[in-house]
Amino acid sequence: MVAKTSQREIWIDWMRVVACFFVMLTHSCEPFYLGGEGSLILTRADAVWVSLLNVLPRASVVLFVVASSYLQFPLHYDTATFFRRRAARILVPFVIWSVVYALVWGEPVENFKDLLLNFNYAAGHLWFVYMMVGVYLLMPLLSPWAERVGRRELLFYLGLWLFTTLIPFIRQWAGGTPPVIYGPSGIPNAAKYPLWGEASWNMYGLFYYVSGFFGYLLLGLYFRKFVGEWSWKKTLAYALPIFAAGFALCSRGFMQGVQADAQGVFPVEGPVGLAAVWEGPWLNDTFGVALMAIAWMLFFRKIKSGGRFYEKVLLPVSGASYGMYLCHLLVLVPVAAWVRTSLGLGADGILGPVWTTPVEMLLIAVISFTAVAVLAVLVRRIPKVGKWIMG
Repeated sequence: MVAKTSQREIWIDWMRVVACFFVMLTHSCEPFYLGGEGSLILTRADAVWVSLLNVLPRASVVLFVVASSYLQFPLHYDTATFFRRRAARILVPFVIWSVVYALVWGEPVENFKDLLLNFNYAAGHLWFVYMMVGVYLLMPLLSPWAERVGRRELLFYLGLWLFTTLIPFIRQWAGGTPPVIYGPSGIPNAAKYPLWGEASWNMYGLFYYVSGFFGYLLLGLYFRKFVGEWSWKKTLAYALPIFAAGFALCSRGFMQGVQADAQGVFPVEGPVGLAAVWEGPWLNDTFGVALMAIAWMLFFRKIKSGGRFYEKVLLPVSGASYGMYLCHLLVLVPVAAWVRTSLGLGADGILGPVWTTPVEMLLIAVISFTAVAVLAVLVRRIPKVGKWIMG
């Protein structure tokens, strides 16, 4: 039911490229609510733009997961072959770029010590690789079930998972605003109000094993097995309200948090944990992000045509998208500093207090994406070693 070019799913390539741009747009917005060593929003206009342009791409990471699920799950070959191929594609480039970040940012000796236990926190986006490997570890276990599961049974588990995306809102309703505690290297975490079997000595509650990115694995499977060809009219009739609902939940939740802390006075600032609380409504395992992911999948599945642009431009960028994800902060951070220095900040911006910020966000994202795409595609074409570097 899905158009193919050389056995490739065309819409998946489009979705990967857009998701990669969305990742960079997300990181282009972060300097406007994370400043220096803590949280900082200069003006109310900045807060509004963050709530719009940082929410629009919030399903970016989960789109990579559903794309992998759609293409890989259930497994097409034995477990050993699957892990061998995934290790070459995922782990080798990850190790290379982890070493690069450890050498470039911060204190190398301390960074390499951190790498024994976790990613380098300065390169926070690398958390994605650990999560993705965890999803891959589940695929062989669930593949026999995925091959024979029926629509009603799969919908049951998807519904159960969708309920878990509401749990952050239930925690807030039951326990109020959570206090922030700090883990290793000062990384903030909001203390959780315990629900359904959870306690201070037990985090494995009733819904622990059917929550998180597990649901996006099932979502990709559901689209592959049971979502047929839809007309544009039907697609838009479902996708637009679903996306609007998800967008509104995430955007409104962020603004409510900021307004409560600002109390009408800007700039609003505080420790980095404050931004962690603001971000709560748009985390990947929340209902709004899940809705936006569903809407994006419905939309992208309608893209069927290949053509010269697809073959010459989009397909190479799609192939290099993993490498782009790994290395992009090395380009985006200096680009962001240059753009913000050149155009000014907040009320002092050269385009005025309202329009400077969105222009800067989009410029940072577009410049970074273009530069990183060119770099990643060229490096990936280096004989023998290119794909080991970029995946």
